[in-house]
Amino acid sequence: MNAALDGILVIALEQAVAAPLCTSRLADAGARVIKIERADGDFARGYDHVAHGESAYFVWINRGKQSLVLDIKHAEDAALLERMLGQADVFIQNLAPGAAERAGFGSAALRRRHPRLITCDISGYGEDGPYRDMKAYDLLVQSEVGLAAITGAPEGPGRVGVSVADIACGLYAHAAILQALFERERSGQGSAIALSLFDAVADWMAVPLMHYDYTGTAPQRVGLNHPSIAPYGAYAAGDGRQVVLSIQNEREWQRFCDEVLRRPEMATDPRFVSNPQRVAHRPALDAIITAVFLPLTQAQVIERLTTARIAFGRLNGVDDLSVHQQLRRITVETPSGPVSTVAPPIRWHDHDQQPGPVPGLGQHSRSIREEFTP
Repeated sequence: MNAALDGILVIALEQAVAAPLCTSRLADAGARVIKIERADGDFARGYDHVAHGESAYFVWINRGKQSLVLDIKHAEDAALLERMLGQADVFIQNLAPGAAERAGFGSAALRRRHPRLITCDISGYGEDGPYRDMKAYDLLVQSEVGLAAITGAPEGPGRVGVSVADIACGLYAHAAILQALFERERSGQGSAIALSLFDAVADWMAVPLMHYDYTGTAPQRVGLNHPSIAPYGAYAAGDGRQVVLSIQNEREWQRFCDEVLRRPEMATDPRFVSNPQRVAHRPALDAIITAVFLPLTQAQVIERLTTARIAFGRLNGVDDLSVHQQLRRITVETPSGPVSTVAPPIRWHDHDQQPGPVPGLGQHSRSIREEFTP
């Protein structure tokens, strides 16, 4: 097992997705993560019950942690948390803005008391500004930041189908904490980190924003097409199955015309001679590609694309992913039994990834209380 963070103690006052995703990856790397939950538990435990009665969300991002039930509004529990933080390396929280500070665990005060402590505060919209106190869930942030407006079909906006705001923020938090740990090795001092879901997805929106700022026009919704590259999208074969293909340069375009479409004259057609021209004449281009593909099966289209060395992918469903030849899985132990899930994307060539179990609510409360008793 990768134990690069062995000996690192992370205290996580966390809920939902962003902070738990971050700390689950720290736990994967060998850190000891103590997850603090309320008496009724992280509400992500109740998002669904599809994995042997466990929440798929909770299983995904809470493996390898210990669960401690605390009520930090009570003096005894607050004192216990303070003792734990005295020994901790990292404290991460994603409570409502100001909640940790009102309870006496704001980052500035904590780092005065514990200079080596790394604090990480995750919020929806940041620690200041007019949106500071607004609730921020994934779809709300996708909508506020403009992501939904450029996602979907021309007739209407759409949500990206997974919690990208939480995922982006959690992974940025993970990177920032690793950076802060490295910095502490040099300086001996901890750091204060602050991230928001809004800022995380706004960073992903840099290219559409620059298009708008410098041309006055934002990318339009084009469904399963790329807004500024053509052909780059989904095309149906005659058997009803779709292939997503991508042309990235003029050499590929020439091969696509010669070997896939078998219409070499299209490579020099004034409407299609460059990518900007192909984008400008996308309806005509798509009509020609569709006409060529309709007499073929998906397998025949793929054969032509493979021979021509044109990038492609099948338009798969989740059912296809479940049996995909490239999908790697791990088995995670949960209070309700073993659950098969996606393996971590990072591979270590000198050892195997061994995920820790998902904790039951308060499973480690007694032992942790005894450990940190003065």
